[in-house]
Amino acid sequence: MEALAKSRHVRSSAPKLRIVAKHVKGVGVNQALVTLHSLARRNKGAYLLEKTLKSALANFQVKDVDGVVDLDRVKVKTVMIDEGPLMKRIRPHAQGRAFRILKKLSHITVVVSD
Repeated sequence: MEALAKSRHVRSSAPKLRIVAKHVKGVGVNQALVTLHSLARRNKGAYLLEKTLKSALANFQVKDVDGVVDLDRVKVKTVMIDEGPLMKRIRPHAQGRAFRILKKLSHITVVVSD
């Protein structure tokens, strides 16, 4: 059985999130949560990925027929980080010019399975 969780339009760039995502891909859920929680103090991407993983785990518990989930048998199957839309902002610059600032957004998809 599988469960899926998505976080869309997350205010972090995809390469920054992919650095964190490679640490939890294919690992047990308990180990992934411990890893992300320890990284979350220093890394915003770890905090965002931890929230999405907890949501996927909650979805897994809802889908389970028994209602009791053994967390030792649940693993992180895939973690996909996709690029989202760009927020375009304008910053004033010298001599009446305007420079464009591109704020990058991402989409996080986490799949857990037993």
